[in-house]
Amino acid sequence: MTYIIYAAAAVFEIAGCFAFWALLRRAKPIWWLAPGMASLALFAWLLTMIPSEAAGRTFAAYGGIYIVASLMWLWIVESRVPDRWDIGGAIVCLFGTAMILFAPRG
Repeated sequence: MTYIIYAAAAVFEIAGCFAFWALLRRAKPIWWLAPGMASLALFAWLLTMIPSEAAGRTFAAYGGIYIVASLMWLWIVESRVPDRWDIGGAIVCLFGTAMILFAPRG
């Protein structure tokens, strides 16, 4: 369930940030901010659903998921194929995420 929550959080965060990007960089109308802000609120709420004792660890592990989701957004929404450096960087980040999520804690 953690992965589903992280994936949903990433979609809502990216969509919310994209609303601001579209307003400021693509001259979209101001009303784009309303769904963008709602999306960012859902993102923040979803991160609180991750089973963890520490917010910082939850946010750090989320970072790798966010990077992969951002590159998928680049490909699917913006129609730009990630290059080998994008993919390599995402793989490195996912290793970091796995270390944070699965490290033995004592």
